Amino acid sequence: MTNKEIQIESKKIFYRITGSGKPVMLVHGFGEDGTVWKHQLGYLNDRFKLIIPDLPGSGLSEMTGDMSMEGMAEVLHSIIHKENIDKCIMIGHSMGGYITLAFAEKYWNHLTAFGLFHSSAYADTEEKKATREKGIAFIKEHGAFAFLKNVTPNLFSAQTKDEKPGLIDEQINSLDNFSPTALVSYYRAMIERPDRTAILKQSTVPVLFIIGKYDNAVSPADTLKQSHLPGISYIHMLNQSGHMGMLEEPQQSNQILEKFLLDI
Repeated sequence: MTNKEIQIESKKIFYRITGSGKPVMLVHGFGEDGTVWKHQLGYLNDRFKLIIPDLPGSGLSEMTGDMSMEGMAEVLHSIIHKENIDKCIMIGHSMGGYITLAFAEKYWNHLTAFGLFHSSAYADTEEKKATREKGIAFIKEHGAFAFLKNVTPNLFSAQTKDEKPGLIDEQINSLDNFSPTALVSYYRAMIERPDRTAILKQSTVPVLFIIGKYDNAVSPADTLKQSHLPGISYIHMLNQSGHMGMLEEPQQSNQILEKFLLDI
């Protein structure tokens, strides 16, 4: 694996490249960095060229001036431009899916397919916006790590909590390097993002939907409502997962991703 950096507005953006073959970018979500894809990296890198960034404000990447979904999509475009990648497959988890949709809106010509892994094209409901505003207030009062420690267990299914408590502890312990400013910026960007179901309707490339049966963050019912919108959809339910299927059911997630990537 090769660790790389790119400068955006004099800010450092870190990403990893490993493997060879068809280019695939894996985009992590809120309160994560690129290491969340560790199981996929080990499984897929002998057949695909994996590009795994740390989004601005996460991991080893610095915040940029534009922390909107569109601004972070520009960062992803800069990475593939630097790597001379004309077309790739992009898979986005949660907030990474929102960024993937923003990328697809502007740079559809660079995608041969894309995937929403526990993600949605819908805008936030008023209820969801209110929940995020409460989260922003908590972050400002108690800090980033206290917030992530509080909310992260809710991202896992009850079965995962019972059978793999160490997995949740491990995930929480990896979250101590986030700044309150970055988390608040992500929440503001998610609150302000538009509905992008039109991107699904207009898609000329295949779209993958991976759904967690017990996902409390992105409604499985809402994802199923969207899944018929693209001309070609791949739809998979992880029956033991909440919102973190790549960690909760890594083997099943790997097989789903592998089949999709090989079919394209």
